[in-house]
Amino acid sequence: MASVACIGECMVELRQAQGGHSTGSSAAQGQGGGLYSRGFGGDTLNTAVYLARLEVKVDYLTALGDDALSDEMIAAWNAEGVGTRRVVRLPGKLPGLYMIQLDAKGERQFFHWRDSAAARQLMSLPETDELLNSLMSYDIVYLSAITLSIYDAPGRERLLAAIKRARLLGTRFVFDTNFRARGWPDRDVAREVFATAFAAADIVLTSTEDLLALYPGESHEQLMARIPSPELVFRLAEPVSLLRFPGATHEVRAEPVTKPVVDTTAAGDSFAAAYIAARLAGSEPVEAAQAGHRLASLVICYPGAIIPGYAMPPKKRHRPAASRQATK
Repeated sequence: MASVACIGECMVELRQAQGGHSTGSSAAQGQGGGLYSRGFGGDTLNTAVYLARLEVKVDYLTALGDDALSDEMIAAWNAEGVGTRRVVRLPGKLPGLYMIQLDAKGERQFFHWRDSAAARQLMSLPETDELLNSLMSYDIVYLSAITLSIYDAPGRERLLAAIKRARLLGTRFVFDTNFRARGWPDRDVAREVFATAFAAADIVLTSTEDLLALYPGESHEQLMARIPSPELVFRLAEPVSLLRFPGATHEVRAEPVTKPVVDTTAAGDSFAAAYIAARLAGSEPVEAAQAGHRLASLVICYPGAIIPGYAMPPKKRHRPAASRQATK
């Protein structure tokens, strides 16, 4: 059975509760009268959950504390079918925290408190070598630019070197350009790291939102030319993806969303999960992008990053892919 390693950080999430009611595990009243619900979230964790729901074997690689909130995270991931055997627990540490505020159109703004979070130490622990050596046992290693932003420069180099070693044995590297400027010391550092990741990746999932923030004023063609990876999915501002893969380029349009858009959180994360799942199952890139658009179009119609299980689309059977060679 094909397997995926998702690397990143999950944080405690505070979200404005709709209509003054809590939608999470607990709620707190702020000084301004706003009611907030508490949950958990993170871009690569969201992708891991959707991969598990799409029946992909997935492990989440991160570091957590030994506190009750970290215990809750582990329990929730296990309940979703996400593997936790690669989660390192650090005594005395805590997970990071972020708050989401939404505007009338469902667009979100994030505020983070994560400087001392356990996940930031993942590349500098006694367990790090064993963790990185395990990457060669997976069919796909998936991470985002947010993942790379939480490590220092030596940590990023250590991780990318391990991915390159794993690729020699057939593991594929999928890089998602989820760019958040506040996570980087400056854009020049981000551009340098992006270029290194682009050169190492087998598949890049990106968007105009991410790339224009780094390379303002460039055309779609110029942005795509910066990415040498053999397989590229470039999501535009409108619900369209431009695909480039060996021997072809293609445009994939999403079907119109018929329900109100409630919250765009995890639209890209869910797209990534559906795309990866379809590729592992033997689908061609165009069909995989269609699957990505379908799931993302559902996710944005529900509050929060993870939609209820009953709202997931019907499972579509693909051509089976039992080994790494099926997606080469």
